[in-house]
Amino acid sequence: MKKHFQKLIIAIVAVLTLGVISPSHEIWTTLQPKDSSREADLPTSSKHELQLGLEDSIFDRGRFEQTPSIEEALFHPAKEMAYMKFGTKIGPVIQSEFDESIFPKIEEVIHSTVASAGGLEKRSLSITETPSGHYAEKIFHVSDTDENKDLIRFHVRTEKRPQDGYFYNFHYHSADDNFTVHHSLGDIYWSKNTPPKWLS
Repeated sequence: MKKHFQKLIIAIVAVLTLGVISPSHEIWTTLQPKDSSREADLPTSSKHELQLGLEDSIFDRGRFEQTPSIEEALFHPAKEMAYMKFGTKIGPVIQSEFDESIFPKIEEVIHSTVASAGGLEKRSLSITETPSGHYAEKIFHVSDTDENKDLIRFHVRTEKRPQDGYFYNFHYHSADDNFTVHHSLGDIYWSKNTPPKWLS
């Protein structure tokens, strides 16, 4: 009867703590009697194999111990948002030129903004999660989540130039000038045909 009562208490605690305290948690070891038959059932080599498996692991420990810089933590999501904005119709056409000429400039702007606005290393920065569709300009914004303010806004504008066709003008706006000035990152040529909508 005592065993059933113990199991009931363990189950209730596990449910009430939403699994934070599980049945195998160390607080239960004092309640459970030492059972030599359970210990005898365990293979003796498993502990050593586990240690060898971790030592011989293909993972680089140094890589996991180092925390990425703010810039590195923002670059990957920024590129993902840009690709999401391009969609499946625009992306394959402009992706290589974007990767070669535009994205390195985006990385440079993020890096210089973080470096010039001292103290940002201790703040929580994030990238907006949804680019705008249709023909709207927004790719993503870099925001300071502590103060709930945008720091940089990256946009792309579709421009029709007479005799030349359509171009994508990549630019950004900065909080330093209250987002009024277009700071150009570069242009990518589309064609003389009307480009599809973003996110398509």
